[in-house]
Amino acid sequence: MPLRTRLALLAAGLTAATCLTAVGPAHAHTAEASQPSHACSPSVSIDRFSDALDKTTYEDTFVGNISALAVDSDGSLAALSDRSSLFRLDARTLKPRSVVPLTDETGAALDSEGLVVDRDGTRLVTSETEPSVRRYSRTGAILDRLPVPDDLRVTPAGRARPNGTFEGLTLLPGGRTLVASMEYPLSGDRADTVRFQTWDRRGGHFRLGRQYAYRTDPGLGVSEIQATPDGRLLVLERGFTSGVGNTVRLYLADPRHAMKKTLLTDLATCPTLGATAKQPQPNPLLDNIEAMTITGRTKNTLKILLASDDNQNPTQTTRFYYLRVRATPFL
Repeated sequence: MPLRTRLALLAAGLTAATCLTAVGPAHAHTAEASQPSHACSPSVSIDRFSDALDKTTYEDTFVGNISALAVDSDGSLAALSDRSSLFRLDARTLKPRSVVPLTDETGAALDSEGLVVDRDGTRLVTSETEPSVRRYSRTGAILDRLPVPDDLRVTPAGRARPNGTFEGLTLLPGGRTLVASMEYPLSGDRADTVRFQTWDRRGGHFRLGRQYAYRTDPGLGVSEIQATPDGRLLVLERGFTSGVGNTVRLYLADPRHAMKKTLLTDLATCPTLGATAKQPQPNPLLDNIEAMTITGRTKNTLKILLASDDNQNPTQTTRFYYLRVRATPFL
């Protein structure tokens, strides 16, 4: 079946999915009658937040511009800056322990956005520039580069807009399928539909796999994805309106059911917890949230860590958010 036809069929299957405007907070609905303390919705609560790394440096490297997070094999946090730096953070205090610079094959800096720590400890990192996905060693050496479909390349080579390509990256359970999420639609695609590209692991290398169509809320793009233990995807949608602030919504989507999505929470509905904002926000807790990883789980609850990209801007904050997500069993 031609790719465009397959995408159209997938998008058609999303008509029953929740689709909300970006004006004001959206509301998640579940069968639960009560909400716990610090609830953002019946499905999501926030334990705390931390601004400990805001406008700090480590070994003469600015600690900010956080675009992705991952849990490393030793239990530490890997935090990716879109300015080509990969930090190792103490999982409890967030204190930086090391930093590794990342470059392309010519030594040029990346616009690095998505991160996966693979089972062998190598790092899979996306860059929005081309876009690209590369495998790096722990020391930052390039080991491999994954193929990318021509359509997903930035114009004029393809149909993607600059700064709108591979924003999120995750491995599905079992480690055999890698998924990258485009932030915005391709030229010629529906204005509310972005593509998720997959790669299948074969013989030690990742080969191009299928694509999925995902419907975003009006005015929002996909800033991050994270696979749940049962093969669904947590999807972070984000947007910004000058003079109003950020919109950040967390969805649960299922690739096995045409990417039908369920709203878990609009973060504007979270308690402020005493947070302050440096610019107008619908909730002072909010900022430009781009990064997400799962740090722990039980059968029905996931511990989620989010982080914001401050763009090295004095009116924005590098902030970490500690959430709990409850849904049907995550297995």
